[in-house]
Amino acid sequence: MIDKGKIVELAHKNLVDGMFLVDVTVSANNVINVYIDSNKGITIKDCIAISRGIEGNLDREKEDFELQVSSSGLGQPFKVIQQYINNIGKAVEVISKDGLRSEGVLIEANEDGITLETRKREKVEGHKKKQLIIKNVSFKMDNIKSTKTIISFK
Repeated sequence: MIDKGKIVELAHKNLVDGMFLVDVTVSANNVINVYIDSNKGITIKDCIAISRGIEGNLDREKEDFELQVSSSGLGQPFKVIQQYINNIGKAVEVISKDGLRSEGVLIEANEDGITLETRKREKVEGHKKKQLIIKNVSFKMDNIKSTKTIISFK
């Protein structure tokens, strides 16, 4: 089986222009998936360049493999802090490890945690209609099960 650490190292050597590695998986039958991202987005040319850089350093005579390089995907959960940072100001859905689901605009992200600005209509004493309540909700990174961008076509 091909060593995942070697693939990670080769991928890092080929990243350019603000690209970053999101994830690498290597299956038991040597299907290698490399997921990359960038603050500017990923093109097919970027994927091809990374693929060639990795493939050129692996020996098919020694071990056969299948290599796929792609962007991390629009609806996929975030896996690295850089994805959180790139999505500041955008709507996201966070599911905590205890099952709490929150939607809001990501306003802050760092290694320790994130903060969402949530908007919800709630009944407020002294008002007949529900009022818009804006709250900041914070999550520690080790308490987040998944975070995804909310895709809107408005």
